[in-house]
Amino acid sequence: MFKNQYYYFVAGLPDFSFDSTKLPFTVSEFKEILYEELKPYDKKLIDKYFLEADKENLLKLLSDKEAEIKKTSVFSREEMLSTIESIKKEEELKNKDIPNIFEIFIKQWLKEDAESENTNWENLLTALYMDYGTEVKNTLVSQWFTLNLNIGNLLAAIYSRKYGLEVKQVVVSNNPIANTIRANANSRDFGLEQELDYYDAILKISEETDIYERERKIDKFRWDWLEENTVFDYFNIEYLFAYLCKLQILERWVQLNAEEGERVFRELIANMKKDVKVPDEE
Repeated sequence: MFKNQYYYFVAGLPDFSFDSTKLPFTVSEFKEILYEELKPYDKKLIDKYFLEADKENLLKLLSDKEAEIKKTSVFSREEMLSTIESIKKEEELKNKDIPNIFEIFIKQWLKEDAESENTNWENLLTALYMDYGTEVKNTLVSQWFTLNLNIGNLLAAIYSRKYGLEVKQVVVSNNPIANTIRANANSRDFGLEQELDYYDAILKISEETDIYERERKIDKFRWDWLEENTVFDYFNIEYLFAYLCKLQILERWVQLNAEEGERVFRELIANMKKDVKVPDEE
């Protein structure tokens, strides 16, 4: 299939690395300039990535119409609320672009008691979204969703076993790896050592006791995966998709570093105040 090439746009994009301490622009800013350049077919592909924000927004809006929502979403607050209302009234959806997974989820939410402890709504919607992503008709994008689904399920299984929780309850989706974990919940390697080529790498990362470092190593693994899987992509949508994914990873850590810096600063000031000796009044 012919792929669109974005020579001038890609050539003008600033470089950054995993260890960069500054963002060239935020994900939200990049989305704006990216969508001005993309052809319609490619824009729909990138939409699949940003539906992650819509997923989170939907969960919030079902509970609170006035909730603060993410701005990187594909659909506006009004579009999501309109969709919820149409489904409530059993009317035809006004926006035909709303993914079927959201319609399925909203119907189940309305059908059941949304406050019921028997349903983990976040896990249910995540499973629908991840399955949706793995079926995208683009190899890189579908493999990216699959990678993140598998990593999430493997780590959830490892920590559930560690803390004596039910492994089967934390695994989402029904892809081959998820089903293998459920079927081998009591096995040492969950039946994955020969099934998942990055099983050992993720297992090693899971042994990191420092949560900050562990999360950083997971994101570095994702980053390296993107690099390895776009070696021969230069000006196409795959390159731009990987650039977007890496930008979001970097944004996360720049923000975390800023928060960490502020925390350390506040602690320093607090300690300084403790050390100040107030002179006795004569």
